Amino acid sequence: LCSGKSYLSFAVYYYLTEIKGIEATIIGLDLKKDVIEKCNKAAEKYGYKNLHFELGDINGYDCPFDVDMVITLHACDIATDFALYHAISHKVKHIFSVPCCQHEICSSIKKGGDYDILLSHGLIKERFSALLTDSIRAEILKKCGYETDVIEFVDFAHSPKNLMLRCRLKKPLTPDLSDIKELMEKYGFTQKLYELVNE
Repeated sequence: LCSGKSYLSFAVYYYLTEIKGIEATIIGLDLKKDVIEKCNKAAEKYGYKNLHFELGDINGYDCPFDVDMVITLHACDIATDFALYHAISHKVKHIFSVPCCQHEICSSIKKGGDYDILLSHGLIKERFSALLTDSIRAEILKKCGYETDVIEFVDFAHSPKNLMLRCRLKKPLTPDLSDIKELMEKYGFTQKLYELVNE
């Protein structure tokens, strides 16, 4: 999901099919028509018959088959939340998600508690908001039944956006999000994955 130029999709497809010998089907999804066309041409050029790219929005996307794994790399801002919600609501077994541009909380958070000192300077507020965003995402995934790790997937020198949510579904659960709701009310922010799961 949110495949962009799809370097990762091609690498994963090669790894699964050529290295591991798995007959995998991968669908890349993005909103840019020209990017989708280029990716499909490249897949055809390399003979990757089960690697396809489609024009579409992850919010409400209906995949034609059961999905085992959802991968996102730098899906911007709340696009990550829509991708994670897609995985949760379809009980996808594995999630590998590298978030990016976590602006949502930063634009709405207000002082209101013990962590006000982290909201006094723009740069610190931005970084704190990004960490808070991904902490909430990880917590929601755990509450929904996913074994969840937050890891650095590449060295910081290669990309400052190097945090990955790595998840494996153990048992689907109906989450109790009351502690997250309390935090949101205290600091006056919104968070899209919370809203989607809570609805």
